[in-house]
Parts: sequence; C-alpha cells; structure tokens
Amino acid sequence: MDLRRLKTFVAVAEHGTISKAAQVLRITQPALSRQISALEGEIGLRLFHREGRRLVLTAQGDHLLGDCRSLLSHAATVTGRVQSLRRGELRALNIAASALTIEGFFPTFLPRYAEIYPDVRLNLLEARPADFLSMLERGEAHLAINPINVMHVDDHRFGSFLLPQFEILAACMPSLDIDGSESVEIRRLVEHPLLLPDVSYATRELFDAACQVAGVRPTISIESAAAHALLAFAEAGHGVAIIPSVLRPALSPLRIMRVTHRREPLRITVAVLWDKQRILPHYAENFSELLAQHVRERFPQSPPAAPGPVALMKLRALTPRNLAVRTRTSSRRRKVPSP
Repeated sequence: MDLRRLKTFVAVAEHGTISKAAQVLRITQPALSRQISALEGEIGLRLFHREGRRLVLTAQGDHLLGDCRSLLSHAATVTGRVQSLRRGELRALNIAASALTIEGFFPTFLPRYAEIYPDVRLNLLEARPADFLSMLERGEAHLAINPINVMHVDDHRFGSFLLPQFEILAACMPSLDIDGSESVEIRRLVEHPLLLPDVSYATRELFDAACQVAGVRPTISIESAAAHALLAFAEAGHGVAIIPSVLRPALSPLRIMRVTHRREPLRITVAVLWDKQRILPHYAENFSELLAQHVRERFPQSPPAAPGPVALMKLRALTPRNLAVRTRTSSRRRKVPSP
C-alpha cells in the first residue's frame, strides 16, 4: 500500500476539502484527486462522499482513518531513526520546550541526566508552545514540556506526566510601597505599574484570568517577550515585574512575592507530553521522573494550596480559550512508556 496515498487520505479527512489538503501537502488538486481515486480502487472501498464542497468520510473511511494514522506514524518513526543513523546519532532524545523552560530547567539538568545516561544526547528544540502538539504528531519531538492549564490536550491522543507546579511571582524594589511580606493579593498589586510578559506566556494568560476573576483591571506599564528585560525595568524602579517562579532571580536587590487571590497562590501546571501513537525510545522511560525530581530539588516551595471550588471554577471559565487545568493524582501519573 502506497504511503503517499495514505498520507493524502488522512490529509483530506482532516481538512475536509481537496483544496486545503492539496495546499498542506503542496501538490496540485488534480494530483491529489488521482491519489484518492487510486487508493479507493486499490482497496475496493469508497472513502468519501461529497456534501457541497466538503468531502465527508464514509463509514468505511472512518474505520480506516485511525489505522492509517498509526501506520504513517510508525513509518515516520522509522524514517527518523534512519536519519539519526545516517548522522551517527544512535541515541538522541528530542525535547520541545519554550525558551523560558530551557533556561530554567536544563543548564543544571543536562549534566545530571548525562551522568545517568552518558550515551544519550538531549536535543533541545526551542519552539512556541502553540507548536508543541504538532511537533509531537509529526515526530519532530519525542517529548514536549509545557504548561497545560492554558492549552487543550486530548488525553486520548497524548500522554502526560505532571511536574511540580510553579507560582506566579511579583518582583519589585523594596522602596515600592506594597503591603505584605512573602505574598501580595492581586487586588493590591494592580494599583501599581505592572511589567508584564506578553500574551505568548502562560504566566500572562493566567494572570489576566485571575484579574478577571478578582474583578480588577491591571495598570500595564511595559509588556515584553523578554522576561529578563522585565526584571531589569523592575530593578530600575519602573514598576512590578510579573514572572514565573522558574525565573526567580538570584543575588538580586528585588523583593520577591507570591501573587495570590483570596490568599491562594496563582500556580502554573507544567507537564511532560508525548504522542501515544508513536513509539518512544526506551531510554525516554525515566526522563519525566528524573526531571520532576530535579525540579523539586532546584525549585523548592510550599505544598500547593487547594483552591476553593467557586474560585477554581471561575478561574477555569475565564482562562483564555476556556482551557481548564488537566491534572491527575500522583497514583494516576503515567510514565513515558517503553516500546
């Protein structure tokens, strides 16, 4: 069975029209139509029927779609391994993560991982969180690390392993008149000029959602995609920087406080993700546990506070794109499976 025809079949099923599928696959519409007709002739089944301009799967096509996706996934895995062999990369683990995550986790985790797996190289792929799931589906990354309370994750398609939570922090010069010691209520915080990460950060999405829950409007002084720039502005006295605790600055004159709403810390839930339909290398099995242990040791914090049901429901409803926190108890945490 021709894999190109199967790829065409899956593309049409996912995009619904010949034109969109042809654009994604970068082939002409007539060529794509011929491949679908050839596949239907080869297997003796009709895979689509027309509804206006759209192509809709028949019952037979719907039954075959999952198997075709699995077959293409395995083929991509074999192709990736062949390419690694050609480059001499016999044992490599590709990790997709944001720049903040790479900076916060890996400078100290890489040597620790190398002590346990000296013959495995971690390839860090810096990318936008919005691209992580697609990278996993295409086989470009074996694993991805990302906050999951600001993105939808299909539990049927993707596996996840929860890492220790992080907190949203406020950083400012001690001279700034803010009540409190180790924490500051968001209602009190928004009275001051705020230095916020841009909307590509989970920290910003959760902070905006918490402001809506609290019924307050922040006074935004500066927005930036560079978290260290926000800290530099805070040190210069321009306001309060809002940062994730993974970037808690060391040897800094800044005063660091937890951001709370009704005395509950604003927390970021981070997970290691993988595509269940792909075969992972066996040496990926302990990666999540090792990283979780490293995070607990490097970023110690108090146990998570259990938010009240009303506050939690409001925060979930107001999180951008209505994305809820996907959590599991520790007994349900799943290891990255071996092949």
